[in-house]
Amino acid sequence: MPSRPDPKAIESVLLGGEPVYTKRQAIELSGAEPEIASRVWRALGFPTQADDAVVFAESDVEALRITHSLLQEGLLDEQGVVRFARAMGQTMSRLADWQTSILSTLMTDDGDSIGSPLMNQVKELLPDVERLLLHIWRRQLAASTARTLTVMSNHTDTVPNYYPLIVGFADLVSFTTLSRELDELELADVVEGFEATAADIVATGGGRVVKTLGDEILYVADSPAEAADIALRLASGVTTHVEVPDVRVGVAYGPVLTLHGDVFGTTVNRSSRLTSFARPGTVLIDDALAERLQGQEGIQVVQVRARHAHGLGLIQPYALRRSFEPGGA
Repeated sequence: MPSRPDPKAIESVLLGGEPVYTKRQAIELSGAEPEIASRVWRALGFPTQADDAVVFAESDVEALRITHSLLQEGLLDEQGVVRFARAMGQTMSRLADWQTSILSTLMTDDGDSIGSPLMNQVKELLPDVERLLLHIWRRQLAASTARTLTVMSNHTDTVPNYYPLIVGFADLVSFTTLSRELDELELADVVEGFEATAADIVATGGGRVVKTLGDEILYVADSPAEAADIALRLASGVTTHVEVPDVRVGVAYGPVLTLHGDVFGTTVNRSSRLTSFARPGTVLIDDALAERLQGQEGIQVVQVRARHAHGLGLIQPYALRRSFEPGGA
């Protein structure tokens, strides 16, 4: 039976060398202040290491050195450095787990694994992957900056991370039932299929996925027309069959706090409640979005029974559908 690769060997390849420094040595070589270096290390999501443990590679020293230079040159203050580190650490941790999960599916039943081909090819792959990662980050950063500047131009009385936005939830209606009927691998296929389909629909429609929660996807959009099209396509794009149950969607418009890549506030809560009120395969929106969609070509906005939502009071939902779709809500 082929042996699995040594995790230490993989770590050495990925980090560009074996760990050779203790915590104290790494901090001294980087020139960083010990307290700040420790804060950055924790913010990146790594556990505290004993002072005499040899766990730091040359690349770790360089990362601490870069952090120190950002502070020395006044480009960021201490709080800014820690916040940047936390943002990158949490994002990259999830990305790494996601990529590892994908690669682990290549493992074979005879005990062989992805390790051998990975060890043979990683040095050739890393430069291309790094360039691709950097390009995607730059492109996403450019898009995010452009959106923020547009918001600030259109809403001069708002702050950069608190402004009107359209928030949507899409929910797998029969997920709880499926979780009892399917085994773990089958359920994982359902979740991955839902997330992939929903993410494609949101991106194609001009929206942005904020996060996925297994049986739910939270997304945002800037344009009422785009938000409506995304919601309707989500409701009809994932239909009931053996693998994937129906989807219901709730969408709301209003002020939203954007923080750490997530969204918060009453608008988000209202969207979630609308989703819980919706029937399988349908879309419910709030009155604020309904007002902005009145007269929009190709869709219908129909007032339905008002509902009471705990903590939000009385909500007036509207059913959203294509103009040619018959039936009631």
